[in-house]
Amino acid sequence: MERDAQLDLYGAVADRLKDAHARVHALRVPEGVRLALSRKLLVITAAAKRDLPGAARRLDRLIKDLDEGRLPEVPDSDGSP
Repeated sequence: MERDAQLDLYGAVADRLKDAHARVHALRVPEGVRLALSRKLLVITAAAKRDLPGAARRLDRLIKDLDEGRLPEVPDSDGSP
């Protein structure tokens, strides 16, 4: 039974990661912001391989930030924030 729950969680995280990638791709933001968000999603994807519940929590936080319009600050190309 525990294995079934783990598989269900894996499927849910995979679906949510796919949706989050699509949302990030659709954002009208500077390329640096999009890259920072994509990196976060890649880190969450990698974390899911060894800590699925932790990755799910991180994904929840990232999606909440997107929902609330909190985006990472990325310095300009001239080095100023």
